[in-house]
Amino acid sequence: MRDLGVGFQYLLKGQRWVARHGRQYGFGLVPGLITLVLYLAALVALAVWGEDFVGWATPFADDWSSPWIDLFRDFLTVVLFALGLLLAVLTFTAVTLLIGQPFYESLSERVDRDVSPDGTAPESGLPLWRELWISARDSLRVLARALVWAVLLFALGFVPVVGQTVVPVLGFFVTGFFLTEELAAVALQRRDVDLRARLALFRSRKTLIWGFGTPLGLAFLVPFVAVFLMPGAVAGATLLARELLGEEISEGAGAADADAADGAVAAGRDAAGASRASGRPGAVDR
Repeated sequence: MRDLGVGFQYLLKGQRWVARHGRQYGFGLVPGLITLVLYLAALVALAVWGEDFVGWATPFADDWSSPWIDLFRDFLTVVLFALGLLLAVLTFTAVTLLIGQPFYESLSERVDRDVSPDGTAPESGLPLWRELWISARDSLRVLARALVWAVLLFALGFVPVVGQTVVPVLGFFVTGFFLTEELAAVALQRRDVDLRARLALFRSRKTLIWGFGTPLGLAFLVPFVAVFLMPGAVAGATLLARELLGEEISEGAGAADADAADGAVAAGRDAAGASRASGRPGAVDR
């Protein structure tokens, strides 16, 4: 049970990391905002034209008497929208990660360098198109597994008592598991850990994965929250990946020091430029 708390701590550490690195946080928001706009457009279209689609798909009910035809098609319309919403929740992370692959790769590498004792980060050495292909392929394979679980849990939902108590809880744990896999894949793919090895690694520390992914999945159910938590979730999943692989996690501020050094260099250049412009030789004032 200790791993549950450790997983949750990594989730919080990821959010704290991006809070301390504002530029990286803003950089990581872009893919989530793009995905949110696309999904909102799709859900609005489903809400507007869903009833027409159900009517077109059920011509056999045209001769039914009222109110049965209306009840039947209204029920199917609600189910269609609910399935669309469920699919949006299940695929939001995967689509956001696919759209934001370069963004999140950069963010994950920055986290690795910041917490690595030697200030380095693993690199895959693959071209971008190859990384995108692997990410898309693995996301589809994970989605297929998640959909199998979704169908199974949906069927179990009709079991009296169990379907209204145990099944929803199981659903959150399943969602948390696959959500964490998608997020940690950014760091693990750079380490050449393929999907099968990742899943085996996750199963060996399930409570750690649930501690990270289950509360995050619950938070993602709140509208728009996923967009703002995604950068910190990727940062936290990078720390989690290091934990799973037994890599040391330093509390040093390597990246912060690097930012400070960059700022100092930039200030020095500006001051030197001003000195030359004014005709005074030499460097920065001491």
